[in-house]
Amino acid sequence: MQFLKYIKVKRIETRSKDFWYDMSLRQLRVGEVSFFSVKDFLTGEWLFKLCNDVEIGKVTVTAVKCPAGVRFSQLEGKSMVFQGSQVEDMLYDVISLTEFDENNRLKRNVVSSFEEVPDFIKENFVIRSYEEATGKKAPGKYLVTLHKKNDENMLVTLFLLERAWRLSDILPGEKLNELKQLRQKKKIPKKEMDTGQVWSCPICNEKHHLLHIEKEKSITHALRKLR
Repeated sequence: MQFLKYIKVKRIETRSKDFWYDMSLRQLRVGEVSFFSVKDFLTGEWLFKLCNDVEIGKVTVTAVKCPAGVRFSQLEGKSMVFQGSQVEDMLYDVISLTEFDENNRLKRNVVSSFEEVPDFIKENFVIRSYEEATGKKAPGKYLVTLHKKNDENMLVTLFLLERAWRLSDILPGEKLNELKQLRQKKKIPKKEMDTGQVWSCPICNEKHHLLHIEKEKSITHALRKLR
């Protein structure tokens, strides 16, 4: 099932030049910074900051504001890093999934086999080995996702899939069905009944039917032109 179309990502601000601190480099960096609001059907509403370091070919996605909850709150301020790969015009991210223990403390596990990758990532992203993406080997790095450099919405979306979705108490398919059932309950059809009475306009003498309309607990009336 294609879940991604139910994740609404919207860019709300772009700063052509701004500064941020890169924790891994321990340096103040400069580049384009963008902010994205996200409405995720599974987890809720988010705010992300995306820092594009063109000089070293690195993009960092940081969760600025998270949905309420003991698990999601631990993701606030956490980042995902996308770096340039040897595949032309593509960035890579080492696939690691967030998990929680019996005390709701979070940890991340690096995926070591294709079978461990969730279906909703397999179906929507290109997956390659770390060596294929970078041309080198590194201990503890196995599989990566590849992304077009200019597809920032998908970078933000992947943060949700890897970091947040596994923290939900309900599966994506179950949540989607729940929302669809809720919408159907809200869509109570109105009932129109022709009273049999005909009203004539005192000015043009045009005739109309008088309708009795029932919708939920309300009752209204309307005139419909006589054919």
